[in-house]
Amino acid sequence: MITDREGVQFLQWCLPRVHLRWPGFRKVRRQVYKRLKRRLQELQLPGLDAYQAHLEHHPNEWATLDTLCRICISRFYRDRSVFQLLETRVLPELAQLVLERKESELRCWTAGCAGGEEPYTLAIIWRQCLASRYPTLEFRVVATDVDSQAIQRAERGCYQQGSMKELPAEWRIEAFVALGPELRLKDEYRAAVSFRVQDIREAMPQGAFHLVLCRNLVFTYFDEPSQQEILRRLTNKLVPGGALIIGKLESLPEGAWEVEPWSVRMGVYRKPLLQFVQVVPVSQD
Repeated sequence: MITDREGVQFLQWCLPRVHLRWPGFRKVRRQVYKRLKRRLQELQLPGLDAYQAHLEHHPNEWATLDTLCRICISRFYRDRSVFQLLETRVLPELAQLVLERKESELRCWTAGCAGGEEPYTLAIIWRQCLASRYPTLEFRVVATDVDSQAIQRAERGCYQQGSMKELPAEWRIEAFVALGPELRLKDEYRAAVSFRVQDIREAMPQGAFHLVLCRNLVFTYFDEPSQQEILRRLTNKLVPGGALIIGKLESLPEGAWEVEPWSVRMGVYRKPLLQFVQVVPVSQD
């Protein structure tokens, strides 16, 4: 049994050592307690004090602890208002940007994709609402997560009804087929999305993107130095005019970044089209 007092004390001690921040774990700490309890049983340790001593003497255990602190909460169409903004404004403007540049592909990346609900939601929105308006554009989504088991679930494309309770019913009917007790996303929707096992702290997918979603991950759970470093690399991945979306309850770390607010309330930012404009004074002679 792990008491809340013991758990909080332990997390406040260990999280900074794996570059995570305690405030992000307040509401989800009991998920971590359950995993810690199982780990104590595996190691045959009596409690968190003993586990703390174990960590001090077994440096390799820190990597295991890092996995115990991964939080996976994902649903289709999570934060409806954000996806409505994507449908009505963000994606159309990005599509127009691609066409103006005489390109043929709108490229998106979702980081921390968990079981695939977020990237597949993007694919559904595009096919249901926008594909007919932009018939010459290919819509591609790269989805990454550090959890290989989550990626396997995502590639399978099968979900319980509960994970799509926020998805409009007509989209669910159109995009999924029954497969036993689950619903399976149709191949034509899955074709737009490719998955990769990747830790955002260590690597990012190749290429540049018109849209990056990094929601409820970096700016909730990671410490500020990690946030700053990852944000710098995220903005480098955006094409000029591209959009970055973070969680509605998240905020960017302090500093001057290469993005400007598009809708702060929705956690949407944009990389300026013209970043560096030098004004040359006109001679009065």
